[in-house]
Amino acid sequence: MWVTLSQQRCASRLPMNTVVLFVPQQEAWVVQRMGRFHRVLEPGLNFLIPVLDKVRYVQSLKEIVIDIPEQSAVSLDNVTLQIDGVLYLRILDPLKASYGVEDPEYAVTQLAQTTMRSELGKLTLDKVFRERESLNSNIVRSINQASDDWGIRCLRYEIKDIQVPPRIKDSMQMQVEAERKKRATVLESEGMRESGINVAEGRKQAQILASEGEKAEQINKAAGEAQAVLAKAEAKSKAIRLLSDALAEQNGNAAASLSVAEQYVAAFSNLAKKSNTLLLPSNAGNISGMVTQAMTIYSKLAKQSPPAESMKTDEPPVQSPPAQ
Repeated sequence: MWVTLSQQRCASRLPMNTVVLFVPQQEAWVVQRMGRFHRVLEPGLNFLIPVLDKVRYVQSLKEIVIDIPEQSAVSLDNVTLQIDGVLYLRILDPLKASYGVEDPEYAVTQLAQTTMRSELGKLTLDKVFRERESLNSNIVRSINQASDDWGIRCLRYEIKDIQVPPRIKDSMQMQVEAERKKRATVLESEGMRESGINVAEGRKQAQILASEGEKAEQINKAAGEAQAVLAKAEAKSKAIRLLSDALAEQNGNAAASLSVAEQYVAAFSNLAKKSNTLLLPSNAGNISGMVTQAMTIYSKLAKQSPPAESMKTDEPPVQSPPAQ
């Protein structure tokens, strides 16, 4: 039926030999003379001999779009698919397209269907959807290898629709949902991990900063205490030096006695303020005796420690006589 309809269509398009013929653009007319191929008429003005010449084929040089009917194909994992497509081709050699095959469009359509079934049998169901572009290019390459002798060039092939069985479709839907849940779980776990890492890093930085602050505080405190000790030592040294100078002057002993008496009175006035139990000497009220005793102790200490200048002598050391 396909061949018959194609022949009727071609026959209805054949022009009559009117001696002077005008060939339209993007068409090629194949002329036979006495039943044999004579020449191909180019677009424009052409002349033919009546009765002898006859236009036998009219080929369109435009790009032709052929709808590939839906057909069943089995994938590599034994899944039956219903698939259809669209084929784009062009006639490059009108002579081969006229005499190389009976019906070029029908031949290319059948070749596309068989090639599509063969290519689908090499792929699994998942790869059919992922490698759709490579599948189209493989089909075009296979068609062009067989259609070169027909003067036809396949430009591209596009798969329009792929239908899978309902059970397979449900399984694919469940697989998609499982993948989405998996991605959501992974993203949630990664978020929790990043959050824990951020919290731990924050605590670590806080502890480091706290330890550094405490270290700086201790350093500053130690430096302050050292400076305070030095200041107290320098003040005490100055006080001792001044006291020594004062005692060396005239009436220094009297001034020292007065200072000791004042300190004794001040200490005696603070007795029994913090505790009820006291140990007192028998002559606690004899201030003059206590002052005299303190001055006596001071005098003894002054006599026992000779000044530093007396320890330095200018006499040369005594040398022992040489042994005989």
